Parts: sequence; structure tokens; C-alpha cells
Amino acid sequence: MLDEARKLDSTGGDFVEFARTGALAAGAFRCSSCGYGVTVQATLPKCPMCGGTTWERGPRGAPAPQRLQ
Repeated sequence: MLDEARKLDSTGGDFVEFARTGALAAGAFRCSSCGYGVTVQATLPKCPMCGGTTWERGPRGAPAPQRLQ
């Protein structure tokens, strides 16, 4: 199973942080299984495309979520 972080490059120190379904989160995330993207303001759902339960943060340049008025 995946830990909360997976080491990608043993020399560069790069990590990808993972979050699981049900975790409190805000922002853009991608399913680590199929790449489906979501923007959340509460808890991470199960992936609606593949049923995956592990998410990674979306790209740093992803737009910030907009609040509904």
C-alpha cells in the first residue's frame, strides 16, 4: 500500500504527497490511478471515474478554487 508520500527520485529528494478518500482537503487533486482531476473544499471523494481512493495534489499552477456567491 501507499504511504502518505512516495519517493520518486532517490538523489533529488522529490516526493509526491498522497491523500486518501475521506481526508479533509482544499484545492486541486488528481486521482493517482487514472489522473481524473477534482477541486474540493471539504473531503476527498472516491474517484468517480475509476473508484480510486488515493489522490495527489494538482499542478502548482492550477487555478485557485472560486467561491460561489
